[in-house]
Amino acid sequence: MFRIGVDIGGTFTDLYAWDESNPTASGVRTAKVLSTPHDPSVGVLNALREAGIAPAEISTFIHGTTIATNALIERKYPEPALITTTGFRDVLEIGRQRRKALYDPYQVKPQPLISRQNRYTVTEKRGSAGEVVVPLDLDELRRVVETIKARGITNVAIAFINSYQNGEHERQAREVVLEVIPDARVALSSETRPKVRELGRFVTTAIRAAMLPVVGDYMSRLEEHLAQEGSTAPLYIVKSNGGMMSSATAKERPEELIESGPAGGVAAGAYLSRLLDHPNVIVTDVGGTSFEAALLEDGRGLVTDEYELEWEMPVIVPMLDIRSIGAGGGSIAWIDDGGSLRVGPQSAGSVPGPACYGRGGTAPTVTDANLVLGRISPDLGGKFTLDIDAAERAVGTIAKQLGLELAECAEGIVKIVGESMASAIRMVSSDRGRDPRDHTMVAFGGAGGLHAFDIAKSAGVQRIVVPGYAGVACAFGAITMDVRHDLESTFYAPLDRLDIDALNAAFDDLEQQARTLLDRDGAAGDSVSIDRFAAMRYIGQSYEVSTPVPSGRLDEESLGQISKAFYAEHEREYGLYSTEFPMAIVNLRITAVGLTEKPSDEAMASSAQNGVSYQPTQRDVYFDGQFSKVDIHNTASIAAGTDIPGPAVIEQEHGVVVVPADAQAHVDNYGNVIVESKETAK
Repeated sequence: MFRIGVDIGGTFTDLYAWDESNPTASGVRTAKVLSTPHDPSVGVLNALREAGIAPAEISTFIHGTTIATNALIERKYPEPALITTTGFRDVLEIGRQRRKALYDPYQVKPQPLISRQNRYTVTEKRGSAGEVVVPLDLDELRRVVETIKARGITNVAIAFINSYQNGEHERQAREVVLEVIPDARVALSSETRPKVRELGRFVTTAIRAAMLPVVGDYMSRLEEHLAQEGSTAPLYIVKSNGGMMSSATAKERPEELIESGPAGGVAAGAYLSRLLDHPNVIVTDVGGTSFEAALLEDGRGLVTDEYELEWEMPVIVPMLDIRSIGAGGGSIAWIDDGGSLRVGPQSAGSVPGPACYGRGGTAPTVTDANLVLGRISPDLGGKFTLDIDAAERAVGTIAKQLGLELAECAEGIVKIVGESMASAIRMVSSDRGRDPRDHTMVAFGGAGGLHAFDIAKSAGVQRIVVPGYAGVACAFGAITMDVRHDLESTFYAPLDRLDIDALNAAFDDLEQQARTLLDRDGAAGDSVSIDRFAAMRYIGQSYEVSTPVPSGRLDEESLGQISKAFYAEHEREYGLYSTEFPMAIVNLRITAVGLTEKPSDEAMASSAQNGVSYQPTQRDVYFDGQFSKVDIHNTASIAAGTDIPGPAVIEQEHGVVVVPADAQAHVDNYGNVIVESKETAK
């Protein structure tokens, strides 16, 4: 029986399958097929057929998807209604009154997730401690809900001010909504994220309300298709925090899927970090439409609750700190009004795709440029034939306008997109006080190895690892994931005046909620671990630092441990700390994990060849201003321990690694391609 991971991207749908009864490389199957935007579940079934796996052979199905992210960015969802406290109708639109560009008089704020005509207010108010200041006006509420019903709206967000302390008014409002609209899908801010600061809570609740029908309908459709094909396997969904949850839970908590797809890549990076004993890693993923970068410390991805869907749209769900930019294989090259060559963020996607795909695309893309340079085989490793003439025509339109030779223009496209990708690495490393020179870069994505060396050189990273499964890394990462839930609540208290009994009770409540979710998702008993954190700050600060909290019953001694942990985390994030200023806890969070079975190290090691003799082929590849004959290697034939000097091209099953003239590659015992500069490798 197969444990299967699937990741749906903008261009390709990837699959990685591991036969749980076969610990060798022969128990692994992979597939990479074009995505089907009209119905992503069709692409999933196509990937299963490509891998030769019958749905009845699946033991566990783990799915990463960008369906929630895409629907939100494109505003393609049944718009919900928002019911809020009188006076707070425009919180979603006003935001924090900050400007994205301080001196740009023409900037336009993003379109609110819920338009003003669908935002309603009712009379109610609770104080900052949760006490009733103004009772909920049920008659007014009923009139509002009748108006919502008349507009044909069936998904509703309810977000009252100060409900993070007491959600009773929101629960009463839900009862009225369901009484008037029995089939309504309702999201409460006190259940979504009961945290202080209304903008993040309102936005996150609006996202849940908007995504309930989108994610719910898609999950149900996928489950139905798999069942019709004979699958009885449980369906799990990759979460943006680096774990997974059952599809039943995902239907209720869709806001936790915003970085679902890229999170699989971070999980793959964590697995590789442990396997190779490289604790500090920068994971990169070059997809068809985007480039993602994330930093891991001690083998764990950094988590943030300051993610912004768009400017002034904070999503206060704990998420892996993944930075995405519009730069990938399908990114379109264009000339701006000043006559400069630009690349992205527009993408050709999978339909029509790059010009060389022969699916109707005519715009020059990064993939077309790499094909023109000879860095990609015209038969794409035997998968399908690329149209090099179409690629040359597409790139030629830009080259002619710029007065450049064809190959010169193609190289310019590749270099420009590489610099954009390097900027994303700096966002997750040097911008957060981490030195990229202390990290190993792991390059994922079918095109990850194509650009890895140039990206790393620009960002200052000295060692690159390109795994054999790089082209399907997010799908591989999915099968290494554990069930995970991060739950939070507001608990404001200065540390020197803290009620320890109340703190213990708050953590106990969160842990009980988490155990209930884990049990529902099939994780219980000895496989469960729970970690505690507190969002803390110096009193007077407006930002918090996530601080580990000891497990078990907390006492006065524990407060000293918490203080020391806060100092250490504050110094790590900001380079300094002080023992003189008083500190406070603002929010509590627990991370509950249900461990799952992982592919064995033996299975990974056996994927490398041993003592195989082969002769590389050659073709013309453009490096340093000219075409020359370059050795073309194939990882299916390269023996573990082989050194490959640049310039060279190494072709993997689902990807390509470019080794420039000033670089050197080495194939390790796990089939990973290690790339370093020749100077560093000495």
